[in-house]
Amino acid sequence: MRARPLALLALAPTVAQAQAPAPVAKAPATPLQSRVEALVVLFAGGGDFEADFADRFRAAISPEQMAVVTAKLRDQFGKPLAIERVQATGAWLADVTLGFDHGTASITLQIEPTAPYRIIGLRITGTQYRDDTFAHIAADLRALPGSVGFGVYALEGRGPRPVIEVNAGGVAPIGSSFKLWVLAEAVRQVRTGMRRWSDVVTLGPRSLPSGQMQAWPAGAPVTLQTLATMMVSISDNTATDTLMATLARARVDAMVATVGVADPARTLPLLTTREAAAIKADPTLLAAWTRSGVAGRRTLLLANRAKIAAMPLDVAMFDGAPVAPDGVEWFASPRDMARTLDWLRMHGDGPTQAMLAINPGIAPGSARAFGYAGYKGGSEPGVIAMNHLLNTRDGHWYAVTGNWHRGDAAVDDAAFAAIMARAVALVAR
Repeated sequence: MRARPLALLALAPTVAQAQAPAPVAKAPATPLQSRVEALVVLFAGGGDFEADFADRFRAAISPEQMAVVTAKLRDQFGKPLAIERVQATGAWLADVTLGFDHGTASITLQIEPTAPYRIIGLRITGTQYRDDTFAHIAADLRALPGSVGFGVYALEGRGPRPVIEVNAGGVAPIGSSFKLWVLAEAVRQVRTGMRRWSDVVTLGPRSLPSGQMQAWPAGAPVTLQTLATMMVSISDNTATDTLMATLARARVDAMVATVGVADPARTLPLLTTREAAAIKADPTLLAAWTRSGVAGRRTLLLANRAKIAAMPLDVAMFDGAPVAPDGVEWFASPRDMARTLDWLRMHGDGPTQAMLAINPGIAPGSARAFGYAGYKGGSEPGVIAMNHLLNTRDGHWYAVTGNWHRGDAAVDDAAFAAIMARAVALVAR
């Protein structure tokens, strides 16, 4: 179901002395610095594709594809001007901020470790307008086809305080974001002494990817912390289902109201990922689920437990058009998810914060602008949701949460993530 500074700085001039110092020879640029500096020319449409990029890069990306990407950035932000920031994360790897007339692009650059030090990895991890505002972000969200919800919240003693909202009370499908509720119940059980993160349980039945644990040996022993970490960091569905069974569905369902979801009945009972896929794949179960209330849905799950457990599932069902996102899903509003993040902030322990920070949902350089950046999102065809828990360098906590869905076509995950990254960047500033 589915981001910096070794800076290139100019020194400020000093007051002139009686005798000018002897000129100091400039140290030769390292291979990494040379490739970083060449990005300005490359994104202006220049450079030599074959000489600049290694064979493995050219095998995946054609000159025409690269030209389309750089032209799109110029159309959006104007002419590339200069490298504004560089943070080397290794001898051959760096996070780079490339400045344009009207904005910046965050880029992760990797080069070969041997001459001629060509580029083997170049990834644009985010963009930002120079004059961006929350009002601009809200306008861009409202222009998306389908339905959107969005909110930025200051997390204070009395609960989340809205900074800006767009349809923030609207309930919408949120994909794997529901795993935050599973995490919250695990936190509660550990805090109350019912369980320990080190408890060992048996890996349960396989679900569809995303994840890795569907390929692990059946019945493998795993700790509670392993399951929760895999669930949050890579959205592992098999880990999620095993954790839900371990914690007990009734307790996880109760946590939905505890964390502050305003209308828990809309999303209860919480489906495991296998159950959701199975019901979507079976027209009879799908029709029964969508016309039932909470009690009827619980009865349906109980009566069809064996059928759902044995049903073969095909991941290809999620490769095309949306599959019943308004009927079989997990549902919440941005306000609900802000309250969920706030609950985890106040009640989560060290392992909880560490799990949420493994995949911060933004480029590494952007994450380093915060004292803490935690994240959990979710997506499937027609649905994307993103939920950021952020602590600024001056100690203020924020939640940035949003969703976008449509029932008639897939959503553009990259476009939505770019808008959310702009909101996160504004919070950092």
